[in-house]
Amino acid sequence: MPISSNFKFRKRLFVTLPILLFNLPLNSSLAADLTEYENCVLKNTLAASTDSLVSEIRKLCESSTNRNEQIIRLADQHSLINARIKIDQSNQFKPFTLMAFKPNYILPLVYNHSGYDASLYQQIADEQDISFDDFEAQFQISIKTPLAVNVFHKDISLYTGYTNRSFWQVYNKDISSPFRETNHEPELWLQTTRSTNIMGFDNRINMLGISHQSNGQSGILSRSWNRIYASFAFEKESFVFAIKLWNRFNENIATDDNPDITNFMGHGEFRVIYKSNSHTLSLMSRNNIESRFDKGATELGWSFQIGERKDLKAYIQIFSGYGESLIDYNQSVNRISFGIALSDWL
Repeated sequence: MPISSNFKFRKRLFVTLPILLFNLPLNSSLAADLTEYENCVLKNTLAASTDSLVSEIRKLCESSTNRNEQIIRLADQHSLINARIKIDQSNQFKPFTLMAFKPNYILPLVYNHSGYDASLYQQIADEQDISFDDFEAQFQISIKTPLAVNVFHKDISLYTGYTNRSFWQVYNKDISSPFRETNHEPELWLQTTRSTNIMGFDNRINMLGISHQSNGQSGILSRSWNRIYASFAFEKESFVFAIKLWNRFNENIATDDNPDITNFMGHGEFRVIYKSNSHTLSLMSRNNIESRFDKGATELGWSFQIGERKDLKAYIQIFSGYGESLIDYNQSVNRISFGIALSDWL
């Protein structure tokens, strides 16, 4: 132990030890200020016999502290969430660098067995001949950036992010291959990454934020809603479990484009992610239990590395249920998609 640290330790020991010896409660702020090593020495000094040497106690605590630090470092090395956090931290202040938020992907081959409803577009154009193909392309762009880190000198960061998801009738030449729908979602959230063990699961990241989601349309095509949400991610071995709960802000009934949207989108979703080597599997369940499996949604994703590039993966996505897009939030969709992922959840 360096001389300055040794002096500091002895000073704390001189102040704290008499309190402990007389069985008086130790001031919580003082105890919290001590390191793990110093707390270990105090604890073992009280429990030691009169012929115990201080050097033996210090040696024991040094070994114990080093062992605990090694266990923590080993857990962090194998943590999927911690690996993602470190990547974000290494890129968050680099100029000309966009950080991935949610998965970024391009799906050039998308097939919906149920078909996409064109009735609203027929009303807008007053043309009954307008129809949508069952095949289309979809892509998602999702980015984020920190606005402030270590807020109040705590493990709290303020982030903002934006997600764009587009549905493109690229193969529908009869109506000039339009974008059938585009959903925009800007967000603002507070995030903490301190690890806490809860019943054998490591809670490694928590978020509290607000989001606005809309399709940028007007009239009968307009869809939007605003939410406050809380998100919690837990980890165990190769699995990550994420729970996101939200509550919609009330809107004026007269101007609300989709007053029943929570009947189909619910108030939360659960996601489990499994990662092994170059393969990532994800399963999302939304509003199934809340709607008694009547108006819920399930999404299955599988990405795997192709070739030597780790940043480019083949991606297969299957979706069944309601809420695939805002314009179709109250319509059931059964879709399978093939494409590439530029970034995944982990």
